[in-house]
Amino acid sequence: MMKFLVSVLKALSAVIIINVAAQYLYTRLDLTEDKRFTLSEPSVRIAKKLDAPVIVDILLDGNIPAEFNRLKIETAQLLTSFRSENQNIQFNLVNPLEDEAQRQQTIADLQQIGLTPANVTVEENGKISQELVFPWAMVNYQNQTVKVPLLKNKLGASMEERINNSVQQLEYAFADAFTKLSITEKKRVAVIKGNGELEDLHIADYLTTIRDYYNIGAITLDSVASNPQKVLDQLQNFDLALIAKPTEAFSDEEKYVMDQFMVNGGRSIWMIDQVAMEVDSIFKGGGSALALPRELNLKDFFFKYGIRINPVLVNDLYFTQIVLASGDGNNSQYNPVPWYYNPMVFSQNNHPINTNIEAVRYQFTSTMDVLQDNYKHTVLMQSSPLSKTEVVPKQIGLDILNTPPDKTTYNNGEQPLAVLIEGQFTSVFKNRVKPVDLNAYLEEGPENKMIVISDGDVIKNQVRNGLPLELGYDKWTNSSYGNKEFLVNCINYLLDDRGLVNIRNKRVSIPLLDVEKIAEQRTKWQLINIGIPVLITLLLGIGFSLYRKRKYTV
Repeated sequence: MMKFLVSVLKALSAVIIINVAAQYLYTRLDLTEDKRFTLSEPSVRIAKKLDAPVIVDILLDGNIPAEFNRLKIETAQLLTSFRSENQNIQFNLVNPLEDEAQRQQTIADLQQIGLTPANVTVEENGKISQELVFPWAMVNYQNQTVKVPLLKNKLGASMEERINNSVQQLEYAFADAFTKLSITEKKRVAVIKGNGELEDLHIADYLTTIRDYYNIGAITLDSVASNPQKVLDQLQNFDLALIAKPTEAFSDEEKYVMDQFMVNGGRSIWMIDQVAMEVDSIFKGGGSALALPRELNLKDFFFKYGIRINPVLVNDLYFTQIVLASGDGNNSQYNPVPWYYNPMVFSQNNHPINTNIEAVRYQFTSTMDVLQDNYKHTVLMQSSPLSKTEVVPKQIGLDILNTPPDKTTYNNGEQPLAVLIEGQFTSVFKNRVKPVDLNAYLEEGPENKMIVISDGDVIKNQVRNGLPLELGYDKWTNSSYGNKEFLVNCINYLLDDRGLVNIRNKRVSIPLLDVEKIAEQRTKWQLINIGIPVLITLLLGIGFSLYRKRKYTV
């Protein structure tokens, strides 16, 4: 008896020691090929900054379609990985539609705060039904709440493909949310004015979005003519300059101020229309308008960085649509038609900026030549293989819709439309007469980055009833494009010293089930899963009975 008690005490002591040691020697092994359960270094760094309880509500509990159940599992597993790095992070699975009596009111309330549901068609046993799912998470930290979309859009993709794409970006989505909640000191972005740039109303959605990360101010270059040093001093209080579709030429003095801002380390995003043309001009002109080159006096400026924006228009068979109205009054009909001058640009997934984003909508864009020099150039966006360029001046009219395009002429494709430039910046005015005197002129600067996009409308949001719509949403065709995500990635890459945007490069592979094969082999696998365990149980029972008979029979 004593030996038995000693053995029990030893076993109990061992269990206690192991459990206590496990609290201090905790470790996790990730044996997956794609390291799905291993957080990247920026994610770990961001998670550890959260020094108060973080509660994440995942709105994917309850009876949901199988595809979304997979998304729920992946989300829970990811948050478990975050929790292993910081015990302050906790999560709950929530069924927002659990109360059937309040279902409609709950749906309205969720939509009111910007949580758009996904309407999913479910087919089971030959029956088709519609299910409403809210693929969102709410991250709560102190007195702040950040909405995290769990489902990514992708044109032409099936729901399973969308789920797969969504899982790819889960880590980035939550790391991004944790970043917004933990930012204590924001970098500053200057919106450049004074050269006919887009009005605030037309860039309002983008500015509202990046305000979570950065402080925003406006700098007007008009004052350069009277006091260039003052403008430069003001500009140097900012980390990045945003130039959105200037329509008036820059003076040499203005270029010199921008040059010195960049050479001194200021980042910049340039969205330039080298051709003057708008769809509204075509409508107002009775169905036709003349596209003309736009002189901005920036050719030498960009040439110094190995970029030349050509005064041409891209005509692309991968296009977005415009809407034409026909009929009068209440009999008016609105029909979407192909518009070859509005390319739908798909990402090459060759950089963290453009990885796994929706197609971007361009409007009357131009091509760029990338020249060989000492800078590193990365083409972020390019026209499709089925595109061509058209020189201007050129009359552009709606009559092109009446003539099918000749595909044999579309042989000038894959032309750069957005380029990232990195390197040690050299002044455009090196070995040149300076237009004005500026204090502490710098000829060679530190390592720097800039992005040039050959379309000013890529940042322009539409307006309804005097209010800005979401960037990338087209109210005429009810289509959404990836413009906002692309431009947010651009600015985050240029200003993010923590490498958050690099998380987008992480690849997660999820094997998807073949729906047709499941339907065909449903009965077979049901029999296997039910019959084999029963058969094994029977055989074991029979075998055990025979063994007992043989052992105990005299």
